Amino acid sequence: MAEDNIKMAIKDLDVYYYERLVLKKVNMVFRNRELTAIVGPSGCGKSTLLMALTRLLDTVPHARVEGSVELRSNDQGWLNVFRLGETDLPSLRRRVGLIFQHPNVLNTSIFKNVAFPLRLLGLSRQEIDSNVRAALIDVFLWDEVRDRLDSPASELSGGQQQRLCLARTLVLQPEILLLDEPTSFLDEDLAGKIENLLIRLKEERTVVVVSHYNDQVLRLSDRVYRLAGNQQESN
Repeated sequence: MAEDNIKMAIKDLDVYYYERLVLKKVNMVFRNRELTAIVGPSGCGKSTLLMALTRLLDTVPHARVEGSVELRSNDQGWLNVFRLGETDLPSLRRRVGLIFQHPNVLNTSIFKNVAFPLRLLGLSRQEIDSNVRAALIDVFLWDEVRDRLDSPASELSGGQQQRLCLARTLVLQPEILLLDEPTSFLDEDLAGKIENLLIRLKEERTVVVVSHYNDQVLRLSDRVYRLAGNQQESN
């Protein structure tokens, strides 16, 4: 692919917890309309890397980041992620959506979990209803919850909560989608459906998936980066 298809570029990224180096000289590029997989053993820093890209490590005591992450936004050109001010971080996290491996549902209803970011944007009730329904359909959750949208999200199963968090992110139409083990709580049938969704999503955005399932990586990825301790490989 041509270099102008690069959506995000990571250059010489180091991450420290206290003085312990957990990621060393990470260099990666994520391209438009590609699905990139990040693999490696447990504890090698895959989830830490995703948090660094969205500046969530800012909230972790004693975490320190060096290097650069540059994002090509759809409307502002290249942005240096680490130089953005605090007031710019909500916009960054709308552009770069992160779904954690362990679901982090809000302590409210199923509907409000997905509607919450749309209300912050000031959308009308009709627009919110339409977008929430579309997002829940996309993650194959609508038929399971359509009759209990006002029920607490905490009552959903782990797999349902995982899909709810994915819907909450998709509803904002992020330019880059980061997913940490997106099918870890799903049965084989639902995992296959979410994989197909990711293939469809990469047709219009950049998708990055952390996965320890080798067969999943082979099925989905256009590019693979492997982290192993302080080392990195790519293919």
